[in-house]
Amino acid sequence: MNRFTAKTALVTGAGSGLGRAIALAFAAEGASVVAAGRTEATLAETVRLIEAAGGRAAAVTADVTDSGQLRDLVRETVDRFGGLDIAVNNAGILRGKGPVGEVSEEDWDAVLRTNVTGVWLAMKHQIAHMKENGGGAIVNVSSNLGAHLRVPGTGAYSTSKAAVSALTRAAALDHIHQGVRINAVSPGASDGPMSLLPGETEADRTERMKTQTPLGRLAEADEIAAAVLYLASPAAGSVVGTDLVVDSGSSA
Repeated sequence: MNRFTAKTALVTGAGSGLGRAIALAFAAEGASVVAAGRTEATLAETVRLIEAAGGRAAAVTADVTDSGQLRDLVRETVDRFGGLDIAVNNAGILRGKGPVGEVSEEDWDAVLRTNVTGVWLAMKHQIAHMKENGGGAIVNVSSNLGAHLRVPGTGAYSTSKAAVSALTRAAALDHIHQGVRINAVSPGASDGPMSLLPGETEADRTERMKTQTPLGRLAEADEIAAAVLYLASPAAGSVVGTDLVVDSGSSA
C-alpha cells in the first residue's frame, strides 16, 4: 500500500525498537520520514535502512525535554520535506522500578519529564504548525501499563503513561476543530529490550509469554507499527481521542 505518498511523518524515539519500526513502516508506504531522537548514530542507521529500501528519510537529533529543540525539529522537518502531516510521539524512558515509596526523586522527575512533558511539548509545537497548515494527525505512544493495567514495581512509568493516555484525549477534543486529529496506541510487552527481565534471554522470554499473555506471545513491533499507521491514515478519519491497546490480551 501507499497510504502516505506525498506525506511527511515525524517520529520521535526513532533510533531503535518500536520507533525505528514505525519509521520504517511509514517510509514503506510512501511517506518522507524524519527520524528524531537523542543519538545521532542510531538515527543514521534508521535512515540508512529506509534509504536502502528505496524510501526518503532524514535524521534530526532532538531531546523531547527541550522545548526549543522540539520547535526547531518541527521547523527542520518542514524545511526538509515541505510540511508536517503526521507526528508520532514515541520517545520515552523506563526508570524508577520498584515500590512507589522507594522510587528516587531523580528517577520520578526524569520519567515524568520525558514521558509526559516531552509528549506535551512535542504536541504543542506540532499542533502549532498543523493548525495553520491544513491540519494533520498525531499518534502518541502510551502503554498498557497505566490506564489499562497495573503491575507492582512500575509506579513511576505507569503514572507517566496513564497521563499520556489522558493528555491524548484532552488534546484530541481541544484541537479536532482545527483539523488536528490526535489518538494514542498503548502497546504491551513487545519484541524489544524493554520487555526482557534482568538476566533473561529472548528464548526465556518466549517461554514466559506463553503463559503470561492470553495470546501466548509478545506483540511484534511491526504489529504495533501497523496500529500507529492505521490511526494516522485516512481510514481512521473519524477516530478521535482513541487509545488503541495492542498487548496480546494482557489487559483485556
